[in-house]
Amino acid sequence: MADSKFDICSRALVLVSANTITSFNDNNTESKVANQLYESTLKNLLTRCRWRFATKQQQLSRDTTAPTARYDAKYPLPADALVINTVTISDNVITYDRYENEIYCDATSTDIVVADYTFRPNEADFPPYFTSALVFELASLFAGAIARNDSLSQLYQSRAVVAMAQAKSQDSQAQTTRRVEVDRFRNRRNTGAMTVKATVQS
Repeated sequence: MADSKFDICSRALVLVSANTITSFNDNNTESKVANQLYESTLKNLLTRCRWRFATKQQQLSRDTTAPTARYDAKYPLPADALVINTVTISDNVITYDRYENEIYCDATSTDIVVADYTFRPNEADFPPYFTSALVFELASLFAGAIARNDSLSQLYQSRAVVAMAQAKSQDSQAQTTRRVEVDRFRNRRNTGAMTVKATVQS
């Protein structure tokens, strides 16, 4: 069964010998502190790097109002975008600027502009390696805010740093595996095409 936000908070609370929670509305200190810290801590971790599991691509819709200067066009950001990683036209990365909730770039009316961005997934979609890093990060904060133990806070902050490094490594390996599989498929396809061509010529 996948962890909920309350399960994740409870795992962190246990590490600092605090009470677990079943909601953010429990009438206790743990629930109030968790409610204040959870979402901001989660989004902080999500925006530290380009997590594969938290990345989307979406074609952007051109704003009918042109920018006043510098760029040719502007595009509203996807509603769930936390960070824009890249913007492409025909798979080519382009230069852009972000102003408020819009992307400004040079593009024609027929160009297909696609944003690669980080979003906030549901907890059920968190990989175990990311959940572990999040738990240690929360434990570090809970140790200071609830347990009032600076030494414990520093301990879990150190563990959070290690867990984050491991999580980034595991997350990046997922892309490597997919790339290898794609390359193998292309090689098989090309080999098959060459075999067919040779057969026809013979």
